[in-house]
Order: sequence, then C-alpha cells, then structure tokens
Amino acid sequence: MIIIPSVSLATLDDARGIAEMSRDYIEFGLGWSWTPARVQKAIRDSSTNVAVVREKGDVLGFGIMRYGEQRAHLTLLAVLPGQRKRGLGAVLVQWLEKSAAIAGLERVQLEARSDNPGAIAFYRDQGYEPAGTQPGYYRGEVDAVRLEKSLWISKGREPDA
Repeated sequence: MIIIPSVSLATLDDARGIAEMSRDYIEFGLGWSWTPARVQKAIRDSSTNVAVVREKGDVLGFGIMRYGEQRAHLTLLAVLPGQRKRGLGAVLVQWLEKSAAIAGLERVQLEARSDNPGAIAFYRDQGYEPAGTQPGYYRGEVDAVRLEKSLWISKGREPDA
C-alpha cells in the first residue's frame, strides 16, 4: 500500500526550510532570491498559497502559487531529492490547481529552467504545454521554458459565455 502524505498550507515556521529547498534545488547556481523573509511574505499574502507535503512532521516538498484575476502562476515547486518519484510533486500541483479552479481561474502558468529537462518533463506529464521561451529569465543567465495549462479543459468544461 502506498501512502501519500497530505497537503496543507505552510506555516511561518516552514519558511526557512522552504527557502533552503528553493536555494538548493531550484535556484542552484543563481544566487538566493527566495530567502526565508520572502517565503514568509508569500505565506502571509492573501493572493498566494504556499502548500507543503509533510510526513512525520517533516516538509518533503512545497509549492507556491499566486492567484490573479484570471490566471494563477506556479512560482516554485520542489520535492526533496530522496523523496522524488513518489508522486508528491503531482499531489502538490493537483492541490494548487484545485484551489485555482475553485477560485474560477482559467489557467495556470509557470516557468521552468531550460537546463532542467526533468522539471519540464514533470510538468508535461501534469498536462502543461510549452508556451514559449524567455531568454535570460533567471538572472540573465538561464533561459526559461514557459508552460501553461487550461483549468477549464482539464476539468472538461468550457468557460461561461
């Protein structure tokens, strides 16, 4: 039997661990922009969800999604390397997408490092389609692949007329 830990909103106490995961697994080689203070600001922001997946009290992964008028932006997503391939990233993405769909948003957009084919493949597996590239998106050093997903299509419904 496979047990998938549940997803919950992050607390301010989670900020340091989330920031360190961002530094080590997302921002590596670029400097550290998602510091504990910035993560705490996101946790406090009413237009942003910072979700975590825990097991025995430990944060195994997180996702940060900001909600706009019509679209949501998946800002960051990471799972500890030793916890990957368990479906935790997919559970986090689905939880955040469900929140966006409940809010009536049309789509989710994100950027992935072009030098991270594993992340791009992961998002493609979650139903995200490439929507272009952004040269030098990451501190002028690394290009981004933009991806997006329609929440209406994935839910089998069309927007209201």
